[in-house]
Amino acid sequence: MSVKPLKSNPSLLRELDLSGNKLQDSGVKLLCDLVANPNYRLDTLWTSYRAAPDRHEGDPSSSESNLDVSENRREDQLSPDDPERLEQQQLVCGEAPDTNEMFFFTPELLTESGKTTYRFRCPGPGGFQCALTGLGFVTTQEAELLYNTVQWDESLLQSAGRMAAGPLFDIKCSEDGAVCQLHLPHCETKEVLLVDGLLSVVHITDDGMNILEPLEITDTHVVVKVPHLSAFGLIWDIVKRFLNISLPIEAQVLLFLRSLNVARPVLNVLLLPGNIPLTEVKMQYQDAEHIQIPSYCDVISGQSYSVHCDPEVHKIQPESAPFRLRYGPNYHATFKVLLKMIPENVTLMFQDQERREVLKCDVSLRGPTGPNPQRNDPAEDSVPAEDRYPPEDRLFLVRTQFVERVSDPVLNQLLDKLLERGVITDGEMQSVRTGRAEKARDLMDTVRRKGRAASSVLISALCEVDPVLSTELRLM
Repeated sequence: MSVKPLKSNPSLLRELDLSGNKLQDSGVKLLCDLVANPNYRLDTLWTSYRAAPDRHEGDPSSSESNLDVSENRREDQLSPDDPERLEQQQLVCGEAPDTNEMFFFTPELLTESGKTTYRFRCPGPGGFQCALTGLGFVTTQEAELLYNTVQWDESLLQSAGRMAAGPLFDIKCSEDGAVCQLHLPHCETKEVLLVDGLLSVVHITDDGMNILEPLEITDTHVVVKVPHLSAFGLIWDIVKRFLNISLPIEAQVLLFLRSLNVARPVLNVLLLPGNIPLTEVKMQYQDAEHIQIPSYCDVISGQSYSVHCDPEVHKIQPESAPFRLRYGPNYHATFKVLLKMIPENVTLMFQDQERREVLKCDVSLRGPTGPNPQRNDPAEDSVPAEDRYPPEDRLFLVRTQFVERVSDPVLNQLLDKLLERGVITDGEMQSVRTGRAEKARDLMDTVRRKGRAASSVLISALCEVDPVLSTELRLM
């Protein structure tokens, strides 16, 4: 059967049965073009096509696309009304279970020889996002997931004109075909996302690698359909990345304090891409305390940055350092702040090479275990959170949990109270996006940016409206 006539008016095509037809690569390519047509309206596709086993990068007819016809299916043996056939039709047409709301989970950590593996049992079909790595899975059935980060082969990527844009995840599943989509976290700002074709996903197996085009790129994730599981990671097109190198990405600043068993306390400051999991970095700083701060900022690859402290400290090494787009396996400190003693509080300020401020935060430094050996202070756990962090920082520390758990009625009550108390304006009230999670993010970030007084009002209002959630977030 020739599929060329299908391109003439795809809006009229709603059902297509290709069972028994032996499609060649050219036919598959035309079907892929059909899917890309904005007038495409196909609801049902039946096919028994099986892709050739040897796929080559750069061949459009062999790339893994939005139209998945790579598995040998048996639709022609089923009744059109059979539930199993209907389910297969949905999967062939690229539909996934409803994932408007992702279920956030904290995986079990399995540590061996300094390497962390994440394990989670998906209870059934749906969308599930790992709270530690940001990695999201869309599943069609119950299954157990095992995943960990592995080292990139930079030479393999460079030969294809690509470079790493995120961690490389090696993923295994107890049930073949249970995972139909992956959501990989990116660290791009909105300006970078406007660059067409910059981001894609690489699928690496023992036979080589395939480059997968995204189904969707959201503000936080790249969504891709997966044929089978092995190693997946985000990649940039090298040429497009360096043509747009002046565009910022979202980075994170991580602090690790080493104050025991050293001659002089040292604060390690790491400036890393925002989609590197904190768990992976912590494994390399087990002898230090992670100091939590509002850590995200926008930076530009290759530009130099410097860190400054108030009050002044003994020494900061180096005076400045460039930001590099690197994804392990080692995460070395960008700066080392050498302290003669641990101050009660310190203000850290980060500047770019033009001496413009990119991040400023107040930090309370505590010893890693028990009372600080150089001060007569109580252990950190005995100090109330409101004494350790200003209100805006307390909100930042619970931002993810707040977005995940706050209900829509509570959000509406909070907006009303913040408007009544002059924390937000009518315009800001109207500009809050619809959708529970988006509304929660807008509310939290708008108030935090207004500083200490506004953040205190939000905390007070949340304690009043939802005391249960406030207690669980330790905001009471």
